[in-house]
Amino acid sequence: MTRPRVLIIGAGLGGLAAALRLAHAGCDVTVHDRHPGPGGKMRTLPSAAGPVDAGPTVFTLRTVFEELFASVGERLDTHLDLVADRVVARHWWPDGSTLDLTNDLATNARAIDAFAGSRAAQQFERFSAETSILFDRFRAPVMDAPRIRLSSLISPVLSAPSVMARALRPGATLASALAARFDDPRLRQLFGRYATYVGGSPLASPALLALIWQAEAAGVWAIRGGMHKLAVTLTQLAEARGARFTFGSHIDELLFEGDRCVGLKTRDGSTQHADIVVFNGDPAALHQGALGQRARGAVRRNAASPRALSARVWSFAARANGLELAHHNVLFGRDPLSEFRDLAAGKIPSDPTLYICAQDRLADSPPGDLERFEIIANAPPLSQTRQESPPCPTAIFPTLARFGLSFDPQPDLNAVSTPADFAKAFPATDGSLYGRSPHGTMASFARATARSRIKGLYLAGGGVHPGPGIPMATRSGQHAAEAILSDLASTSTFRQTAMHGGMSTA
Repeated sequence: MTRPRVLIIGAGLGGLAAALRLAHAGCDVTVHDRHPGPGGKMRTLPSAAGPVDAGPTVFTLRTVFEELFASVGERLDTHLDLVADRVVARHWWPDGSTLDLTNDLATNARAIDAFAGSRAAQQFERFSAETSILFDRFRAPVMDAPRIRLSSLISPVLSAPSVMARALRPGATLASALAARFDDPRLRQLFGRYATYVGGSPLASPALLALIWQAEAAGVWAIRGGMHKLAVTLTQLAEARGARFTFGSHIDELLFEGDRCVGLKTRDGSTQHADIVVFNGDPAALHQGALGQRARGAVRRNAASPRALSARVWSFAARANGLELAHHNVLFGRDPLSEFRDLAAGKIPSDPTLYICAQDRLADSPPGDLERFEIIANAPPLSQTRQESPPCPTAIFPTLARFGLSFDPQPDLNAVSTPADFAKAFPATDGSLYGRSPHGTMASFARATARSRIKGLYLAGGGVHPGPGIPMATRSGQHAAEAILSDLASTSTFRQTAMHGGMSTA
């Protein structure tokens, strides 16, 4: 029997998760990616200490990956050496204060009591309890569901209306909700930063994003060997099930027969046909016609815009002096909101918050003499940039020096990636690292879902539901695979019991 042929464009985490699931189910899978290897934005750059992460750094919601591996008969801990971070993140302020947060509520409450007083500790405990309710009630109908439906959100709200009203704060921004929860401006600044995890500002993102705290509170892990090892492992598992990967492959357009997508055309003029095509990329590329004019109808305009934030990212090896860094560190600016006012105006923040990942500072082993570091500073996407000239790439180092932190040697200009670099590496994204902006109460409902508006074309990646971030992008690939297998089975063209993988459907 002929196996259904699936072409996947993009070897980011969403495409890799879809490739693994579909290959395991018996599909004939080929993955194309314009880059030299897998991972998409989960990439590395060379350094004197070895490959250094230059993309996502925070591994949370471990169960998402355990479920993916289990769905193909594998165990996560067999393939990846995960090290639990005792300190979720170490936070520093210009006034010299510092705060470690862990995944233990009581430990955090004591630390906040010492940091800002007993009232602040009580406010944190209440905040943690409310966001825990949000996380528990909304994970299934939001992240685990293939699409968000208003009807599916009614039951969690009605089950505890007074509690949910306090936790959800309908119509409130994250910044205003935190202002009502915390007296200490430093704690508002700390938890407001979670909006940037999905490319937003706390001044415009919905209060619901406070539940991101619970994803970190449930545990943060490091992958020994670097985050990119996750992408490599998924690639190897998919290959073991027959999936093929073609790197350095540029796709010019999608092919159609009638109203159905049936394949792709590469830059060298060759064509490939398939039963199913999966686009693992930013929906903006489809909407802007980067894959042909006929593909523009795959998503609505509001699924691609407005755009989320970009960033300036430094990836390098050096010796750190002056601060006792943890694996994850945040150095806050003096004014909690000036950064986001600058970003909204299209400017590089004059007083930025800097995130530093000390990649080699794992909980069970001391770092070597030369360590690998990644520093991230928020930046506006290209279309919103209003500055007449690009900012100096070394401008953050005086900021680091004010905290007493220096690097030897100081990284050169080759170590920094800018919004323009991201726009070049990921065309039609405007340099945005997170796809569509999360601003506005209904932003999550605007995201494209696994089933596009074109027959035969499915979507995955951080730009579609359930959104950006390592676990969410991975989950999007699972959603795409599940939709494809369901649709193939419903048309009686795919008898899974006859194929490698042994999945059985009625």
